[in-house]
This record gives sequence, structure tokens and C-alpha cells, in this order.
Amino acid sequence: MIKKLLIIALAVGALFGAKMEISKDATCLIRKVKVYQAPEWAATIQVRSGDIIYFSSPKSMFEFYFEPSRWPEYQVKQNDDMRMNVTDYDTLEKISAREAFYVYGSQKTSPAGDDLPAFASKEKAEKFAKKYEGRRVLDFSQVSNGLINLLNDKLR
Repeated sequence: MIKKLLIIALAVGALFGAKMEISKDATCLIRKVKVYQAPEWAATIQVRSGDIIYFSSPKSMFEFYFEPSRWPEYQVKQNDDMRMNVTDYDTLEKISAREAFYVYGSQKTSPAGDDLPAFASKEKAEKFAKKYEGRRVLDFSQVSNGLINLLNDKLR
């Protein structure tokens, strides 16, 4: 009985509160920088083939998400072919990118420049926005390719 409870506790612990695992070899697909050097910004996408793509920030992850055809080697046909994770900026815990909240316009910059720090809760994102002069808190559906281009100074 105790053995079963221990196994269940370990499994639950693995699901909740898990840190983003980043090897020292992981390089951002977009920026070509080592991801482990700024773990509070790290993001990943696992594609249908099982490959895990590393990003130095949520902004870089969204660049891939909105235009996967720029990297045909990953054979992503639609956005549903991706399992996306970001790092909670405060706790460094891995969270689903689709469930995260992002702060636009803060004083904090990532290795990719102006960016969207991610948080597990809207309350934490709002607290960060207030502290670092963030303009808006966005959920996943509110992040657009146009916003990513604006952050990159690439308005088309």
C-alpha cells in the first residue's frame, strides 16, 4: 500500500511543478543562442515526429508557431501538430503555452529582445505587469503574428 502511494505521489509531482529540462547543448532554432543561459525565457515545441525544438523565448516559439513552413524539415502541416511549453518566468516551472498568460510591453527583455514573459496564472502576470510597466496581459489566443512582428520590428 505504501509503495502504491509513493508511486502515485511521484507521478503527481512529475506532472505538477516540473522544471523545464534544458540541456547545455540546446540551441534556439530562431536565435541560435544557448537556451539554458536564460531559463526563465525557455520554451519548447514537440512536433508530431517526436522532435523537440528549443526556443530562447516565447516570442521565438511563436515565430515558429505562426510560420512553421519556414522550417520544412519539421514537416508541420498545421498548428495542432505541436505540443508547446513555456517556462513560468517566476517559478521556472514548465507550463502549457496554450494555458499560459503573457505580458506585453514590460521593461524585461529576453535574449531575443522585446518579448512576452509567460506565467501560469493571470494574477501572476498582472502582478509582473504592474511591477515592470507591462502594457497588457494576454492569453494564448490573443497573441498574433502581427504582435510578434511588432516585437521584432518587422511590420509588414
